[in-house]
Amino acid sequence: MSAPSGPLPSDGADLGKRIRMLREHGGQSLRALAAAAGISPGFLSQVERGHANATVSTLRGIATALGLTTADLFGEDDLTASRVLRRDERPELPTGGRSKKYLLSRRPLRNLEVYNGELAVGEDTGEPYTHGEAQEMFLVIRGRVEVSVDGTEYELTDGDSIEYRTDLPHTARNLGDGVAEVLWIISPPHRP
Repeated sequence: MSAPSGPLPSDGADLGKRIRMLREHGGQSLRALAAAAGISPGFLSQVERGHANATVSTLRGIATALGLTTADLFGEDDLTASRVLRRDERPELPTGGRSKKYLLSRRPLRNLEVYNGELAVGEDTGEPYTHGEAQEMFLVIRGRVEVSVDGTEYELTDGDSIEYRTDLPHTARNLGDGVAEVLWIISPPHRP
């Protein structure tokens, strides 16, 4: 069954205020969000002020451009409050092997994106990859990890970290004889 394409029944002013708050907390300009969502800045401005209703399809585009789900647009969370994430509530990302990767920063993402990972013995994060244009810090909490950035390899151990641009090809591999625990800290967060 497909989602309805007409306007959603809601208080447009409240929804508009929430969209503006999410956009501002994400550091996006009105023009940038409108372009990413495939709508005009004027229309987005009207939605944010509660003067126009958006269709489900338009809201889906806005949510995607904010790095959220459509349901997040209707949430009640106060983005200025502290947000606790319990260990057993961490979203796990698929890794395709024995390794594990968890998102530690709660959505909607604010100014940074943080992941905790466990690299199994001999495993890596795959072929060197890039993602967006941001600054990334990779921190080894426990273990011995080789990090390759733009073809240069660095060996890191407990407490060591490395910073690099996410538009440079990078990958990490566990060189130790036990599970390596690592953190990835990315700012600004990746926006789809």
